[in-house]
This record gives sequence, C-alpha cells and structure tokens, in this order.
Amino acid sequence: MPATLELLAPARNADIGIEAIRHGADAVYVGGPAFGARYGAGNTVADIERLAAFAHRFHAKIFVTLNTILRDDELDEARRMAWQMFEAGVDALIVQDMGLLELDLPPIQLHASTQTDIRTPEKAKFLADVGFSQMVLARELSLPEIGAIRTKVGAGGTAPILEFFIHGALCVAFSGQCYISHAHTGRSANRGECSQACRLPYNLEDKQGRIVAFDKHLLSMKDNDQSANLRLLADAGIRSFKVEGRLKDAAYVKNTTAHYRQLLDRIIEDAPDLYSRASSGHCSFTFTPRPEKTFNRGATDYFVNGRQPDIGAFDTPSFAGEASGTITRIGPDWFEVDSKEQFANGDGISYMSRGRKLAGLRINVAKRVGQSQRLFPNEMPEDPEGFKVGVEILRNRDQAFERLLEKESAERRIMVSVELTETADGFALALRDEDGIEGRAAIVHAREAAKNPQRALVGLGENLGKLGATDFKASEVKVVLGEPWFLPPSAINALRRDAVDALVIARAAARPRLPRAAAVEPPALYPERELSYLGNVLNGAARAFYRRHGVALIADAYEADTTPGDVSLMITKHCLRYSHSLCPKEAKGWVTGVNAEPMTLVNGKDRLTLRFDCKKCEMHVVGRMKKGRTISILPVAH
Repeated sequence: MPATLELLAPARNADIGIEAIRHGADAVYVGGPAFGARYGAGNTVADIERLAAFAHRFHAKIFVTLNTILRDDELDEARRMAWQMFEAGVDALIVQDMGLLELDLPPIQLHASTQTDIRTPEKAKFLADVGFSQMVLARELSLPEIGAIRTKVGAGGTAPILEFFIHGALCVAFSGQCYISHAHTGRSANRGECSQACRLPYNLEDKQGRIVAFDKHLLSMKDNDQSANLRLLADAGIRSFKVEGRLKDAAYVKNTTAHYRQLLDRIIEDAPDLYSRASSGHCSFTFTPRPEKTFNRGATDYFVNGRQPDIGAFDTPSFAGEASGTITRIGPDWFEVDSKEQFANGDGISYMSRGRKLAGLRINVAKRVGQSQRLFPNEMPEDPEGFKVGVEILRNRDQAFERLLEKESAERRIMVSVELTETADGFALALRDEDGIEGRAAIVHAREAAKNPQRALVGLGENLGKLGATDFKASEVKVVLGEPWFLPPSAINALRRDAVDALVIARAAARPRLPRAAAVEPPALYPERELSYLGNVLNGAARAFYRRHGVALIADAYEADTTPGDVSLMITKHCLRYSHSLCPKEAKGWVTGVNAEPMTLVNGKDRLTLRFDCKKCEMHVVGRMKKGRTISILPVAH
C-alpha cells in the first residue's frame, strides 16, 4: 500500500483550523483549554468539538497540544482535560511530560511533542516502545539522520509515524532544552511562556573583551522552508509534514497550507505507487499561494542538507519583506521606485536604515508616473543616511494579496460518481466517493415516458450532478435506464438529498480511528541511566515513569529552581564561531585566536557565556538564574 503523506497545519483557534482544513490540511494541531506550549493559544472544549466535527467530514484529524511539563498539583487537571478532549472527538494528544503516561488516560493516540527532543534513533525507539504512535523529530536533523531513525523504528504496520517541521519559525535551541526565559524572567519555555530571548540584540565578545559582532540578533534564526526538500524528506521516512505557527493569523495559515498542499499533491501524482493522500477531498483556491508574502524572517532549510553558512536572521527578527525595487527620486511627501511590482494603497514598505536597522512605513497612495511608481507614505522618514536614492526597498505587506486572503479563498470537495438506476418499483441513486464509500437512496415512482427523450436524458444528468453546498462534487454522472423516463425535479431533488445524507452517514461510520499504541512489556529501558535537569522532570509521576524504565538518578527539572550556579541555559546546533568564520574545523589553522574560549553574549547587563562542544558540533549558552524573578502560574481556559 502507498504510504500516506500528512500535511499538518497549525491553528490558533477553531475558525483558523477550519480554514486550514478547507485549504488542504490532512490534520490540524491546536491548543486545548490549558497546558499547551504556546500561551495565549488555548481553546474551549466546545470550539475543539466544533473543529473536530468539521475536520472529520473530510477524514482529516485534530491533534491537541498537552505539551508542557506539569507540576504535581496540575496532573489531575491534565488528566481531566485529556478525557474532555477524547469525548470532544480529538484524534490524538501531543505530549511532552512522561508523567502523563502514568495516569488514567483515555484510549486516545499519543504523539511525542517536539519538546521531547528526539535527535537519536535510540530516543525515538524508546518513545515508540512506551506507546507513542507519532513523533516530531528535532528540526536540526539531516536527511541521513532522519533515515537512521526510520531504520531503527521500522516502517509500516505499527511503526510510529515520523513528523518533521517543514515551515515557519525556528527555535535556535534544541526544543525542550532552552531555559534562558525561565532563568531571566521566570517564564518557562517548557511551560508555554517563552520570552524569546533568542530574538534580542547582543554584542559578541571574545575572551579579551574585543567586539566580534555589535548589536546583532545573534541567536535569531531565519524561518524554516523545506519546499525544495519534501520528496527527499518523504523518501527518508517522514510521513507527517508540519507547519509551525499556532500564534499566526488566518492569512498565514491559508497561504502556507495551500502552498504545501500543492507541493505534496505533485509528489503524490508523480509517485502514486509510493505515496497517497491522508484525507479526503480536493482543493481549489482563489489565489496563488506565495509563502514569502506572509510573515517570515527569510528562508533556510536549516540542517536538512548539512550545515549551511547563512541560517541566521542577525539583522532583524521582524518581517522585512520581499525585495521590491530601489528608490530613484525623493520628493517632499513622496518617493519614486524602479520596480517590477505593482504597489497599492495600504502596502507596507521597509528598508535597512543606518546601522542595518529595519525601518518601515505605510503607503497611503500609490500612483504610476511614467515608468516609475510614486509612493506617498503616511509619513516621510527623517533618515538621510538610510532613506536615499539607490536604497533597496522591501514590501512586507502586500495589500492586494492580503485582501484576497480576507475573503473566502478555498473550496474543498470530495469527488463522487453519481449513478441513477431503475428498481422494481421506481428508481435508485448511488453516490460513490473517492474513498470507495457509497451512499444510496431509492424512491417509489411510476415510470413515465419522456415526451422528449434526448432532452430528458440531458436534464437528468445535469440535475443529478448539482450537489450544491454539500461537501461533494460530481466527477461523473451515469444514467442507466431501460429508456429515458421522465422524473420531475422534486423526485430528483429528493433522491439526491437522501443519497447525500446516506453518504455522509456512511463516511462517518467508515472514518479511520487512530488506535492507541500499547507499550511493550517488559518496560523498555531508557537509553540513559541518569537524567540531569535537561530531562525536564517536574512531577512525581514523571519520576516514577523514568524509574520504571530503568533510570537510576533523576534530577529535578530546571523549573523546580533547585539547579544552582552556571549551567547550559541553551543547547543549540547553531554556532557563532562558524557563522563568523572562526570555526577551528573550517579555519584549518589560518585564523589566529579561534581557540580563545569562552566567548560572551552581552545584552545590557545580561552576560551569557558561550562554550563550544566541537565533537558534537554544538554550542552551549551558559548562565544562571537572575534574582527577583517572578514565577507565573498559567490560567486555565474553560
């Protein structure tokens, strides 16, 4: 059987999730009432139930995030929420805290969150053995590393589905291994409240205090874009292709989902013996997807094809936009640009001002003047050094494109064949969908010869194919009658309506349910015998889980505030030595001072020490907890 390729889209709320399904998502991941790793993206049980009901019409799936680490006093509430999600029709829970596996959970499928930090075949195999059916691999993996994990966990049958981020923001740290936010603000990334210290500007100093880089966003990564690597990822074993963005708006979700839907469909069309769709229905769009037009920090495929020299968004963590021309003239309240783009009233324009700082303005009026375009901004910038003739401008808001996405921009229909036949006492209508599921209806009706047989046949075909506002679209209509009988529109409408209702019921009965994977017995051994604070164990249930799986020494999670002194607050594959041409492996002896460790990141009074593990090709950002932090307790959304 061909392997299914799942497009997994994010949703901040139920309405955006419904749009993701309309635009081609096979599955949507969304936050529940609490305990999701994106604070501010929670949803009520009623909204989750509404989203699941819509998705299931297309045999698409809904996954709910329950992926923070939990205190002991939160475990019972988390257990209750898991049951609520199961009863609301959710297909799977995305989990980080292993303590949940010690609780009385419903028979719902479990997926291992990106926060579980899956970088090795051994870790992936362990998670499969304890009952995870799907797992998000670390963003930092290369194609050979993904292939090695697939080999270890197996393929097909009961083997876990491997999931991988293909688009969106990149956390510079290995997911689940970043503690800067908690150390500096008391807001834990592992509990959904990351303060995004990685997007701040820093100076980089060497051991002697010399400035290597000044006022740059040195821990800020470009955004992930695997558009060119989808087939390679599929061939390596990825089966779920995940778009980041549970805090993003509807336009972002529509645009990126449609983009990857089209790319995955091409792969499936090119290799139908290898790959197939993971849900039902075909999408049509009123726009051409352009992911570069919605929020991004530039594009990188990160480490999929090995270490790359240009993965950082060091100049700005904001959306600079597409390069759209150069300034040719400047007037008192306008400027002209030489550009192939067509600008519109309401467009957003940005440029790099003095010191490589991003500046922006909004266009009130755009006019064509000869071969150039004259743009009248809401306010002219006072920046003679940065805003001048010859400067490149970028467009970070395309008003015309945004307007398209504000409207209904996609339609998703399940293709059906329609067949009208005779019965002993009347007529029957059968609708068979693209999945082979059938709905039938019959009507008792006298056979009456048509006055105009040819017109009657044409009319029957046209009327039977009118499926209107249903989820279905006729791919073919067959009229199999002994002769062209006359059927009044009322009879045709009744047949069609009843057949559609029957097909909807049949599809609901045939919808694939995701089974809960059973843990192997005896319990699988964890790959390590000791867990440091990096194990993120914050509650007694998680401690019991790891003991049951052979871990002898278990330290508290960093969030327990029992880890003293300087520790690695972030571990990352991003290397500032490499990005500044100071890597000892690359320099091969011709750069002096490359072993001058440590280096230091400086932001105001904050100083973070950099240590380099060249054997693993990793960078550690080292620091300690600040005094006077405020520890926040997350509210529950009901």
